[in-house]
This record gives sequence, C-alpha cells and structure tokens, in this order.
Amino acid sequence: MQRIVQSLTRGAIVLVAFLALFSGAVVAAQIQASMGSVVTLSGYSYSGDTVYLFLTGPNLPPSGVTLDNIYRSADQGATQVQVDSDGHWTYKWNTGSAGGKLDAGVYTVWVTDGPADLSHLSAVDYNTISVVLSVPTITAGISTGSGGASQAVQQPQQPGSMDLSSIPDGASVTVDTEYKGTTPLTLSGLDPGTYNVTFSKFGYERLSTPVSVQSGSASEVNATLVMLAGSLFVNTTPAGARLVIDNTPAGISPATLTNLQQGNHTLNVTMDGFVPQLIPVQIVAGQTTGIDVNLAAVPAGIFGGTGTKAAGLLPATVLGFVVIVLLVAWRRSGK
Repeated sequence: MQRIVQSLTRGAIVLVAFLALFSGAVVAAQIQASMGSVVTLSGYSYSGDTVYLFLTGPNLPPSGVTLDNIYRSADQGATQVQVDSDGHWTYKWNTGSAGGKLDAGVYTVWVTDGPADLSHLSAVDYNTISVVLSVPTITAGISTGSGGASQAVQQPQQPGSMDLSSIPDGASVTVDTEYKGTTPLTLSGLDPGTYNVTFSKFGYERLSTPVSVQSGSASEVNATLVMLAGSLFVNTTPAGARLVIDNTPAGISPATLTNLQQGNHTLNVTMDGFVPQLIPVQIVAGQTTGIDVNLAAVPAGIFGGTGTKAAGLLPATVLGFVVIVLLVAWRRSGK
C-alpha cells in the first residue's frame, strides 16, 4: 500500500505531518493563509513517481477541481506532481492564480496516489490538508513592558517601540511618511503617541493603520498583504494551443488567464506541428492585457519531415555513392 507523508509551509509557518495513509482514512492538517498568497505543499511518497492533488471548498463543484484551474473538474485530471528520486514532492499553490477567484473560507486539498475525484476515493489511498483562506488584514496590539502601568505613574515616561511583521516578508515600512526599512522590523526609542504606519510591497496592495505607542511598551503590528492582480487574454492562430504561464498549465487558447500577479511573466505557447513560442508579458493590476500569437508551422523536411528537402536528400546521397563505386570498379577492371 502506498504511503504519503506531506507537509505545508508558508512564510514562517511550517507544518509537518507524518501521516500514514490507510484506504478510506482521513487525517487532516490545517494552515491559515490569506487570499492571494502562495502555499507550498510538500511531502513524501513511498511508491510511485506521481502524486495527484485536487481541491474542494466554498462554491466549488462537489467532486473537486484542479488546484491550477478551478474551472477544470478533478475527474478530468487532477493536478499531477512529480516525485523525485528521494521520494519527495513539492507543489507551490498560488491561491491568487487558480484560473478563477477563490472565495474566503475553508478548503480541503486532497493528496492521492492515483487519479481520482471525491466520488472515486475508494480506488486510491489519500490524505487531506485543510487550508483556511481569509481576506488580507492588519492588526496592532500592545504588550506591556517590564516597568508595568503602575510604575509609569511614578516615573517619567519611557520610550516605546514597535515590532512590525508582514506576510509576505520584505514589505517596506513608512512611519508618518518616513521610510524605516523592511519587515520583519523593530523600531525602538519612540516617543509615546499615535503613529501612522504603512506597509507596501511591489505587486501587493498598500495597507495603512494608526499604531499607538505607550511608555515602556512594545506595539506589535502584523500585516497580511494581498496581491495586485490582473488578467491576460491569449488568442492564437490557429486556436487550440496549450498555454503555460510561469511553468503553470493555464488551459487551451483562446483563454483568459485571471488573478495573475502584477509584473512580468513568461507565457509558453505550444501546439503539435508548430514552432513553440516563449513570450514575455507584463500584467497590470486591474486590467486585462490582450495578446495575439501567430503560430508558424514546422517546415516539412527539416526534422525528418516529408518535404522536398528530406525527400531528395537521401536518394541523391545514395546515387552519388553508387556512382563512386562504379567508377572505382571500372578503373580496377581496366587495369
């Protein structure tokens, strides 16, 4: 019986669950994530070179959908993940680029050892992970310092501080219009009072909040940023080309790829009998970028085709060889 061990990581959160799979058994782990964030699924498979992932949750078809395209049902083929030579597999699930918009709520990621959907689990071994997607938030609180509130009355006011963090890390922090650095960040020596704190990161919406700093205390501020997203409409001539965006399958042309993070991406367009194209595209938040791709047919005869070059090359070569052989034989017979 195949056994799969799986884990989840997101930012500083690491959940590792060593889970033995028994047919029909469900053992769940859970992770909290914001809508638009990237959740890394990983684990080990003790047999086979592929694991299969599908998703169920709010407003999705009951039998499940693929993680990379919520408009494709799991019975049409779950998301396949290759297992390496050490038995390890990893899949980065971009919750903001799932082929459609996910609602806030509790989702279940199903990990199976063979192709299946929710109505055909009896034929496979499986496990589940619960993922809670929530809207972006920003919270601020105060932890009292060692001096305590009672001593604050008897002593002069002491400076306070801020402990600032964000998901994802690396957000720029501005306090009252003055840049202070990037998260995670601690600001000390602050006079008691209220400050306006702003978090910003390329490709994410800006978040601001007032933060109160008290004497001798540390104010903790945690921001969860949401990705700025746009769409890409791809039309190909001829239609029916396979589309892959940033190494993630995105369907068949013509198609609109939604919830793409603002910035630069790479589009791969392939179709049997045509020259593949690798196209850089730039996504603008709140807009749909359109692109037309004219595919060129692979010239016949270049790669073993049946065109005039391939058809004439072999006979000409054989004929030349025969002529040389005849000339050598004629000269020898003459001697």
